[in-house]
Amino acid sequence: MRFVYLDYAATTPVEPEVVEAMRPYFTEKFGNPSSVYTLGQEIRAAVDQSRRVVADFLGAKSKEILFTSCATESINSAIKGVAEAKGREGGRLKLINGQPPHIITSAFEHHAVLHTCQHLQRLGFEVTYLPVNSDGIIKACDVESAIKEQTILVAIMYVNNEIGTIQPISEISKAVKEKNKNVVFFTDAVQGAGYLDCQVDSLGVDMLALAGHKIYAPKGIGVLYVRSRTPWIPQQDGGGQEYRSRAGTENVPYIIGLAKAVELLKKDQEELGKKITQLRDKLVDGVLRNVPNSHLNGSRENRVPNIASFSIEGVEGESVLLMLDRQGIYVSTGSACSSGTLEPSHVLTALGLSPETAHGSLRFSLGRHTSPEDMDYVLEVLPPIIQRLREMSPTKQI
Repeated sequence: MRFVYLDYAATTPVEPEVVEAMRPYFTEKFGNPSSVYTLGQEIRAAVDQSRRVVADFLGAKSKEILFTSCATESINSAIKGVAEAKGREGGRLKLINGQPPHIITSAFEHHAVLHTCQHLQRLGFEVTYLPVNSDGIIKACDVESAIKEQTILVAIMYVNNEIGTIQPISEISKAVKEKNKNVVFFTDAVQGAGYLDCQVDSLGVDMLALAGHKIYAPKGIGVLYVRSRTPWIPQQDGGGQEYRSRAGTENVPYIIGLAKAVELLKKDQEELGKKITQLRDKLVDGVLRNVPNSHLNGSRENRVPNIASFSIEGVEGESVLLMLDRQGIYVSTGSACSSGTLEPSHVLTALGLSPETAHGSLRFSLGRHTSPEDMDYVLEVLPPIIQRLREMSPTKQI
């Protein structure tokens, strides 16, 4: 039986070169980078070099790069830090012209954004959740129209983690700044980093989050970019690490691994994108042709190379997932963070899909080690699984 891993949007394998780069920092290069003696300062130099690698990838200054434990921490820190800096005073909500501070996001952000915004709502902040169109795109004009005098933050993701659609971040950021230059603009760039331009000046963002385990580095390392002079209060207190912006002894091996993964990505990003686009298109064409009443979720053109999400009528996505699992094919019914819940995907319902249709979703996400033979195997195995499940369904047949 073949082993076909198609859940790269959930996590990626750590590349061997990344493991080798990390290995010495678990053993002989184990010093604390805050120590003043030679061993500690050698480690500090390695961390600083890693920071420069990440800063170069983002077109940022080294001092604007903070290493975190994951993208969820980066997102929480970004949103809550801006909310505290601009929306609270003396421990209380700071009214702006008599109105509560206002945050704008979209209805289909990652839960790390949505739940953070909901937390701030409970503290008295006003939050606008913008709709998306049926293609899964947020319109810059909708963001601009939602901005108020008391708006302090806009948080719009670069790439949707479930359906892979790319948001016009540079267009949105331009509209935001033209309407109110004091609004902080943040983007979750986790799913875009592997394939898209993440230069912060091109995107026009003030803050940005990344995760190592989406780009072949380990789980447990993330990045928060904070543009200089952005109103923001650090959310983790203690020591003076990360320019006094994120206390805690640095996870040195994982920082080294992240930098190595970024170096590898910069070498083959364009070539990898072209390869995976061809494989994804083969998958999309094959599924739509061979599985009746299947639909691609989101824009066909305006998406990252590696993600294809389908709604398949007449089946439960989880049943399909389990039957694919028995054939050695690993996919998702949505984001990995939401697996195990019985609720329909908030991303798919935001597109206008019914809960019943959303429950029949499958997300295939390709990666560096995906092959044409993998696509052939999926297209061989998937159609009969769908047919079998439909035949077993007690409801009207498709």
